[in-house]
Amino acid sequence: MNKLVKKILLGTTLALVTAAGIFAGYTFAKYTNTITGHGETEIAKWNFKVNEATEEFETIKLADTYDQTTLIDGKIAPGTSGSFDLVIDATGAEVGVDYKVDFQNETNKPTNLKFTYNNQTLDEIEEYEEFFKGTIDANDENKTRTLTVEWEWPYETGTDTEIIANDEVDTAEGLSALDYTFDVVVTGTQIVPTK
Repeated sequence: MNKLVKKILLGTTLALVTAAGIFAGYTFAKYTNTITGHGETEIAKWNFKVNEATEEFETIKLADTYDQTTLIDGKIAPGTSGSFDLVIDATGAEVGVDYKVDFQNETNKPTNLKFTYNNQTLDEIEEYEEFFKGTIDANDENKTRTLTVEWEWPYETGTDTEIIANDEVDTAEGLSALDYTFDVVVTGTQIVPTK
């Protein structure tokens, strides 16, 4: 083939490829634009403490809540009384908190020992569970609740005829040297957000 034919063939091929490219580009051409953004949110902070502790708080010793000069070796006896606080604190939490206090595993309670909360006296500390629950809203100004439990082991209990029987019960329990214990479980749960 001569040079001229080669140039014509090469020129024609080039023209066909260029035309095909323009045609293909034209038939698939569209306006496009890519815009990127960024997604983020802050996670609401959780904070729940009881008596300044986040996991486990000190044992509540009733003898520690009474005038120690009238007790021997920090033991309670008939005629003693006192109180203890459960301070529930959701300060710093950015969500609402439902709280609930459970008293569990009460053992060796002196028969005549009584507990009082909010002017209501009950025989067993476990009976207070229905009163020891509530809500701290996310927007509450004060995010602490102080639950004060008063206790008393009266020196004499009952009417004139019951006093003798109750004294015998107190004496028998004193001879047994009971170790009175109970567990306190305080649970804080985030309130389910509503729309």
